[in-house]
Amino acid sequence: MFAVIKAGGKQYKVKPDDVIMVNRLAANEGEIVTFEKVVLYNDGSKTQLGTPTLAGAVVAGRVIEQARGPKVIAFKKRRRKNSRRKRGHKQELSVVQITEILTGGKKPDLTAAKPVSKPKKSAKTSPDTSHGEEDMAKAKKTAKKKPAKKVAKKPAKKATRKTTKRKSTAKKGATKARKPAKRKAAKRSPAKRKSTRKTKKAK
Repeated sequence: MFAVIKAGGKQYKVKPDDVIMVNRLAANEGEIVTFEKVVLYNDGSKTQLGTPTLAGAVVAGRVIEQARGPKVIAFKKRRRKNSRRKRGHKQELSVVQITEILTGGKKPDLTAAKPVSKPKKSAKTSPDTSHGEEDMAKAKKTAKKKPAKKVAKKPAKKATRKTTKRKSTAKKGATKARKPAKRKAAKRSPAKRKSTRKTKKAK
């Protein structure tokens, strides 16, 4: 037995106990929802087609979770116009478990809604025990049972400084520095000298 329903502009082939994801429904987790747009119904021997839907056919389901789909990025660019736009979108979805398929004008039992039980956080990750009080108590118990072994401490070695002597670069015999030799002025010969004074002519 299966049926084809229409929800959110899409068609889904469903059977009892199937889990489908449809666009977000206005219902809380655990509530019973109905899909009245049944396009096709097959009971195992006969197939009924709707024009466009079947009269008196209803599919019921229970909302398990209100979730969101994967992120879709819409990027638009107009070349040579210095125009770009980037947008992200996550579609809001509802996870529904099909409970029953009804025909002949029967209505589902809306009182069969059950609260969805979510897994509880463990004591290690709960905010009340974030300070680690339980872990400290366990550590104290184990410390009483098994005393810590004493380890003899080794005497610390004194740090010794290594002194390095600088080698003297000066030689033993060279005690006094040499004085630079004076340059002797070159004497000009009398023949080459030219008199710069002007001689007075006798009147």
